Amino acid sequence: MFSLLVGAALLTAPAAQADGPVELGGGSGIVIDGHAFCTLTAIGHDAQGKLVGFTSAHCGGPGAVVAAEGLQSAGTLGVMVAGNDSLDYAVIEFDPQRVRPVNTVKGFRIDGLAPDPSFGQVACKLGRTTGYSCGVTWGPGQDPGTILNQVCGQPGDSGAPVTVDNRLVGMIHGAFTEELPTCVVKYVPLHTPAVTMSINSVLADITAKNRPGTGFVPVG
Repeated sequence: MFSLLVGAALLTAPAAQADGPVELGGGSGIVIDGHAFCTLTAIGHDAQGKLVGFTSAHCGGPGAVVAAEGLQSAGTLGVMVAGNDSLDYAVIEFDPQRVRPVNTVKGFRIDGLAPDPSFGQVACKLGRTTGYSCGVTWGPGQDPGTILNQVCGQPGDSGAPVTVDNRLVGMIHGAFTEELPTCVVKYVPLHTPAVTMSINSVLADITAKNRPGTGFVPVG
């Protein structure tokens, strides 16, 4: 089985000041309810024209407030408005007056959506804890809507975008096993695969339930 990559911690470092709207995109670090660190999957607009994004449901539930990591002084930028624990996704509605959506964070670009990757395709992710990593896709995971990718993840990477050829295929859910380290470290060339939630399964569930985020199109 897998362990969830929950990143909860007290905010002890001073927050930077925000000058105008805060830039957020797939791979940005976010803070839930003032104490839980996670990663934004992607940001864009739904069919109603609302500015929405996604992260993991185990980061927080409907009503939880979302701030930007390092810019907590900017206050609440969004609120979780829907979620699904089984597929481990949460929908965030952002304030378009306070957030500037971007499709590139630290050189990691999201150019749209793609089908679930197949065996052997190289997937890449950007998490607020472990940064950028890539690895092959092994195929579907044990649970519905999941994919196994040889990318690494640690607490705080929950929700991190997973892409193939710069197109979004999923979000980091957890680690496949606790028997191996979750990231490559010195003298340890192997690490456990990450369990990725398929963005196509997430969006299909959102559409079927007519939730906020229906018709989602990534910015850019």
